Amino acid sequence: MERREQAVVPVERLAGVTRERFLSHIYPRRKPVVLKGMELGACTTKWTVDYLSQAEGSKEVKIHVSAVPQMDFLSKNFVYRTLPFDVFVRRAAEVSHKEYFLSEDEKYYLRSVGEDVRKDIADIRKQFPTLAEDVQIPEYFEKEQFFSSVFRISSAGLQLWTHYDVMDNFLIQVTGKKRVALYSPRDAPYLYLSGTKSEVLDVDNPDLEKYPLFVKAKRYQCFLEAGDVLFIPALWFHNVISEEFGVALNVFWKHLPADCYDKNDTYGNKDPTAASRAIQILDRALKTLEELPEEYRDFYARRMVLRIQEKAYRNDYG
Repeated sequence: MERREQAVVPVERLAGVTRERFLSHIYPRRKPVVLKGMELGACTTKWTVDYLSQAEGSKEVKIHVSAVPQMDFLSKNFVYRTLPFDVFVRRAAEVSHKEYFLSEDEKYYLRSVGEDVRKDIADIRKQFPTLAEDVQIPEYFEKEQFFSSVFRISSAGLQLWTHYDVMDNFLIQVTGKKRVALYSPRDAPYLYLSGTKSEVLDVDNPDLEKYPLFVKAKRYQCFLEAGDVLFIPALWFHNVISEEFGVALNVFWKHLPADCYDKNDTYGNKDPTAASRAIQILDRALKTLEELPEEYRDFYARRMVLRIQEKAYRNDYG
């Protein structure tokens, strides 16, 4: 297949953005933006490998371990293991390991969770209280909108699967560097979705025989350095590569009224309840269509698509 290059748009970078400017001029646009020069506290200078190891000591953490750099949540090409936090930090910062689970060059990833993952959200103030004292979270939202603060540590070279979240968030890069590729919600038809995740893991060298429409997706891209904050609006797909060992903090907050979200969702990745109901209704409608011969099923399915486009699609999507 002839190879076509995907369009790449640099994410806008802005310095010295106040809360008022963010809420009045940036937030309503619903597009990613990198915020520079934010006051984040002492974490950007204090969080060395030695400091992190000493600060939270030997408390046990559950981590992802992968023998390959590209982690794929759909195929589950990684395993979960438990390590003392200080041991995990030092291993994650290594390129080659003397002690390992899968291979000498395995990759590590920590995504903090609540004490009981079925009931509790991730909150750095509860799971990592000593480190939380070093962080000043930019509260560019109302306190009642806050959902979670997710502490993350990644090995150099680790790439996370392409996915979307249902809440707005700040990706705060505390140490290290990341490359983030993002895709608009409007480009969902080209991303080969399975739930909230895209089947296209390698966004740089996609299999165009398998995913021919992927080249139609417009790619937004940015490189984050220590101290940068990336605003990722809800529903925007993102694929993240840690170019160096790094520590980050994701702060999620509710864009919609609280009663729009699934009250049992502790990760912030379940679709809004109205969307889930609509998808269930659609599945029942498609099941009903199976009662028709193929020719008729095809015709009425196309009518349904046209009706959805007419009634639900936006015409002013930027």
